[in-house]
Amino acid sequence: MRVRLLFALFALAAALPARAAPAEFPVAIKGPKGEPVADAVVSLTPVDGATVPPPAADGEIAQQDQEFSPYVTIVQAGSKIVFPNRDKVQHHVYSLSKTKKFELPLYNPGQAESIVFETAGLVTLGCNIHDWMLAYIVVVPTPWFAKSNPLGLASVTAPAGRYRLELWHPRLATPVTEEITLAGADAAKREFTLTLKPDRRIRRSNATKSGGY
Repeated sequence: MRVRLLFALFALAAALPARAAPAEFPVAIKGPKGEPVADAVVSLTPVDGATVPPPAADGEIAQQDQEFSPYVTIVQAGSKIVFPNRDKVQHHVYSLSKTKKFELPLYNPGQAESIVFETAGLVTLGCNIHDWMLAYIVVVPTPWFAKSNPLGLASVTAPAGRYRLELWHPRLATPVTEEITLAGADAAKREFTLTLKPDRRIRRSNATKSGGY
């Protein structure tokens, strides 16, 4: 009886589809002069109907030194982002973006608010008190994403399969999209050269650093 059970289990295991091995997809992102580009978002969304796991972790965007930190945040749709105020002044965080319109009215140092982002898309953050404060939330429909570091490098690890790659940056006029295939072994590093628009962020003077609400 025990032998038959073992054979049955082996047969069942053999009939099950093999689980796709993870593959690492490294990228290097540069500007037109070869300079590294930080804060570029790389995401891989399955195109073959593969099951996408639910969000595994919350995000955080702090208000600190009268700036948003980090400048660019990536989360999977359905994730919550916490907005702690680590400043010595009040902040009033808002977004008018189509993806997620919301408002966090004035809240004090040491307090934190949170928002759930259900829909994939781009969310632009501002502060009604400090008009130079700006940040971006990229909500993606996949858990397989990464953001480039100051060296312009990023790496996404995902199961083998076919994906729609999307590359976004705040100063990129149109996101880069293409279809790729990960084959279950580490992929060769891809390089992307981006033509970026000028950085038009408001620069605050030193006098504003000590001011506040």
